[in-house]
Amino acid sequence: MATAIGYLRVSSAKQAKDGKDGFPRQRAAIRAYCSQKRLELVEEHEDAGVSGTVPLEGREGLSTALARCAELGVAVLVVEKADRLGRDLIVSEMAVRAFAEAGVSIVTADTGQSLTDADNDPSRKLIRQVLNAVAEYERSALVAKLRAARERKRRNGGHSVGCYRFGEHPERPDEAATLARIRELRKVQQDRRRMSLAEVASVLNIECRTSRTGRAWTASMVRDLLTA
Repeated sequence: MATAIGYLRVSSAKQAKDGKDGFPRQRAAIRAYCSQKRLELVEEHEDAGVSGTVPLEGREGLSTALARCAELGVAVLVVEKADRLGRDLIVSEMAVRAFAEAGVSIVTADTGQSLTDADNDPSRKLIRQVLNAVAEYERSALVAKLRAARERKRRNGGHSVGCYRFGEHPERPDEAATLARIRELRKVQQDRRRMSLAEVASVLNIECRTSRTGRAWTASMVRDLLTA
């Protein structure tokens, strides 16, 4: 039987106990959907008193759900309705993207729709195109900045941080520890599949490990380190 994890969210502590608008109703809908689709609901994670405009990294319950999907090899996250994932479309799509990179599909119990595969929704399709374009721009801008910094240091006879590969700077032992952690997470385990790059990035963010740029870890950042 395929497995799933449930995610529940309410905007106020009062709603958490409200059977009409809170966790009891969401839990019943998620469990009914899993039973109908013959999915084994292995865990449920909650965010109580958290606005639907708060991004993934600001939600303990949703971040834990992502990490547990990676750890257990769960490929489906079930929410009662799309607005339980997020009321802001950009916030929602960024969460969908993070789960998709980890190989996890997000489905809504009320419609059975997969938000991950909702390319027929013009609004979501537009947001995905914009997010892809922004990510590509940030990667290009970062490469250009590092290249300029290296050239400037060389002209001045110095040695910039950017000239050291991540994990090799003598004054940054935290980077070496993070690189070792990345390699550890990517090792093939006997009892489960190897973590994807997105799953590794999620674990690094949950463990609050700092990247050189200070940005949250992404699959492409992890890939670049391993192939450097």
